[in-house]
Amino acid sequence: MRVATNAYTDSMLNQFSVLKNQLNTLQNQASTGLSVQAPSDNPSAMEDTLNDLSAQAAQTQYSANISTLQTRATSVYNVMESLQTLTSRAEEIATEAGSGTNSQSDLNNYANEVQQLIQQAVQLMNTQDPSTGQYLFGGTDSAPAPYTVTTDASGNVTGVTYQGNFSVNQVGIAPGVTISVDVPGQNTGTSGTRGLITDATSGADLFNHLIALQNDLTSGNTGAITGTDEANLQNDNNNLLYQISNNGAIQTRLNNAATFASSQSSTLNQMVTNSSGADLVQTMVQLSQAQTAYQAALQSSAQIMYLSILDFMPA
Repeated sequence: MRVATNAYTDSMLNQFSVLKNQLNTLQNQASTGLSVQAPSDNPSAMEDTLNDLSAQAAQTQYSANISTLQTRATSVYNVMESLQTLTSRAEEIATEAGSGTNSQSDLNNYANEVQQLIQQAVQLMNTQDPSTGQYLFGGTDSAPAPYTVTTDASGNVTGVTYQGNFSVNQVGIAPGVTISVDVPGQNTGTSGTRGLITDATSGADLFNHLIALQNDLTSGNTGAITGTDEANLQNDNNNLLYQISNNGAIQTRLNNAATFASSQSSTLNQMVTNSSGADLVQTMVQLSQAQTAYQAALQSSAQIMYLSILDFMPA
């Protein structure tokens, strides 16, 4: 009994298809390191993998947020530290000028220095975030420069105006956890984040206090300097010390959050590997076996095709 030639052909093609699919699957597993790449491979494992990948993506965003906040918090701290140095110098001027031993010429020189301190403080408070270009101290209204200066015909500073608000952005650093490193320049209310320059609850109002000191120096009003200006500048300095301390606490919290986020990322990476990762040693062994089987199929098919051709040759 002779078997039809197309029976051999169909059988070989089916065998080639099975072996080729197996070979492709193993090659993909070897190249990607994943044993589950489609729901049909393992529905339960695929569900676990998708959940782990979703958590992994969220954790990656949290880590990025933390890094951005750390950079911003450092920029805010640098401004605060410079302002504190500036305010301490203003206090020194007030103490020296209030001693009653200075001439009006000396007081005028002090007034000129205070004016420079005001200009320097405005420049500091208009600092922009180096990574985003947003102004640091305008609250959530971070597009325009938060402070503008008004001067008289002689160039003396007569006023500094705040153009921001006292709201701050909250950023997620973990599931259900948000934090803000921002400080508004001004808060004239009794709630919310304390203002860095003007704050109603602490009595801070640095620009107006510096302008008042400048005016008292120019007019020679040493009584106002000792009776009012020194106390006001002390309030400003105390507020800055509070802000610097609070910023330090926030940076410590961010450092801890970064350490935790790194640990979480490692854990999630391992979970993804456990749920969908391929055993590369086993995969390479199976791949070698599949390649051997495929080569054997090719050789046997060549032999079968050779024999089937002989069947059609005349005796």
